[in-house]
Amino acid sequence: MSRIGKKPILIPEKVDVKISNGLVVVNGPKGELKRNVNSLIKIEIKDKEIVLNIKNEDDKLEKSLWGTERQLINNMIVGVNEGFSKKLEINGVGYRAATSGKSLTLSVGYSHPVEFKIPEGIDVSVEKNLITVSGIDKQQVGEISAQIRKIRKPEPYKGKGIKYVDEVIIRKAGKQAKSVG
Repeated sequence: MSRIGKKPILIPEKVDVKISNGLVVVNGPKGELKRNVNSLIKIEIKDKEIVLNIKNEDDKLEKSLWGTERQLINNMIVGVNEGFSKKLEINGVGYRAATSGKSLTLSVGYSHPVEFKIPEGIDVSVEKNLITVSGIDKQQVGEISAQIRKIRKPEPYKGKGIKYVDEVIIRKAGKQAKSVG
């Protein structure tokens, strides 16, 4: 039995949820998100709560989808109400970032600056060596953050590169000088 799938999802006052033929549409102060829910999951709205049920509790596939679908719908509600954000940190001498319009320009040790196109629905802001990626779709925010990090991954010797703020880089020891004895 899914413990997460059983929990009802509370709908905040500013959020409007509509369900029709497996399509969940969530409207809130920050925008609108749509998602098709698997046909094995039954969705009902009761007293400002969304309740998800499965038809057959013995089916392994249905049980595995139950909690996943519940959490995805909950992330939609949180996204349109509050939004999601991830912070990236740039470390390295001369490494910097700047935004202009819908593009992020990164100078991270290559012979040329790297241009990264920011997709629709995502906001990127830069303060000194911090890049903040924010939006209403949690999956998209995480994906864009990972793509930005991939441009220059942190290296293990000096920690230079782009990393998440809460990420810990395990450092390696450099070359050891051999003592002549």
